[in-house]
Formats: sequence, structure tokens, C-alpha cells
Amino acid sequence: MQINADDTLLFIGDSITDAGRDRTDATSLGNGYVHEIAQTLRSRTSNGSGPRVINKGLNGNRVYDLESRWSTDVTALRPTVLTVKIGINDTWRRYDRGLPSPVHDFEACLNRLLACATRTFAARLVVITPFLLPVTPDQERWFDDLLPRTDAVLRAAHDNGAQVVRADHVLLSAAQEREPADLAPDGVHPSPLGHRLIADAWLAEAGAGSMRA
Repeated sequence: MQINADDTLLFIGDSITDAGRDRTDATSLGNGYVHEIAQTLRSRTSNGSGPRVINKGLNGNRVYDLESRWSTDVTALRPTVLTVKIGINDTWRRYDRGLPSPVHDFEACLNRLLACATRTFAARLVVITPFLLPVTPDQERWFDDLLPRTDAVLRAAHDNGAQVVRADHVLLSAAQEREPADLAPDGVHPSPLGHRLIADAWLAEAGAGSMRA
């Protein structure tokens, strides 16, 4: 994928994308991987401006929450590059609130959203896989739900021509050399290092190293 300085990059997802952004400020990118990506892209342009970057992450969101705000938070803004990071709350809510998100329903919803983006405004798509770095014994059983959900994310990405950032592989690999809590203190929300690793994986997959002004 070629990223150009006149592109509009929109990132949508849950709290991992939100990363504490100021929702009263449309330019706020939070303190996570979206901010890291924007900073890197600006540094790679001659005038330091870089493409427009929009963060529409919202903590607590499941895929159905994205669908409910898709027209205002995505379609109305017509991004040229759209990144979707969703799935961990669809798993988490099953275990902490008994709120199921059947994988086939989850996949169908994600498919609708990605198809809408390509059909309505021809966005180039990037999908970031959900991940989990268990820090408690109870979290180990979440994989029973998360692994088939990750497969669903990969199928939806493939079916809609999206590029995939394997955050699950990147962080699990990094956890072989350091404590998982160093990367995600609660197993879900990345540390600054975890966010930087996700940003680097996105930049590598999106081909942003050769960004044109």
C-alpha cells in the first residue's frame, strides 16, 4: 500500500485505538499506536505535515457498536485509508458479563462494515487482529473464544481485500523475550512499548516507508 501526504487515514476500534483521546477535540489522537503512526508519518514528509489522521476509537466497543456509528464516524468522513481494530471486547464481555457475541454474527457484521467502506468510498483497508497476553490464569480460557474470532477477522479481511496487521503474532512474539505485563499490564491494553510495536507493524504492512509527499 502506498501512503500519500494527501491521504486521510481513519482508525476505528475499541479502547486500544481510543488510547485516551480527547473526544471533544477532533484532532486528538490519544496516546497509543495511532499517535505513534501519525508522528512517524509526519517525520517522513519533507514539510513535516504528513497525511490527515483521524482517531475514532471508543473504549468498550464491540463490532456491533462500530456498526451503530459507522455512518457518522466513518462514511461521512470518507477516509482514503481505513484501519479497523476490533474483537477483544466481543470476547471479554462473554467472560465478565455473560454477554455473548457469536463468531458467525461477529464475522457477518465485520464483513458488512468492510464491504460498505470499499463500496461507498473505495477506501483502502487495513485490519488489525485482536490479541491477548494473559496475565492471570482466568484469561487463558479466553482463547477458546478469541482464537476462532481472530480467524473470523482474517476471513473478513481476506474477503474484502484488506491488508492485515497481525498484532497477535507481534505481541506474542515479543512476550517470548519479556514479561507479558511489560507489553499489556492487564493482558489487553498495551503499554507504551506495546503500542509502539503495533504502530511499527502497521507501518511495515502499510508500506509507509515509501510515503510520497
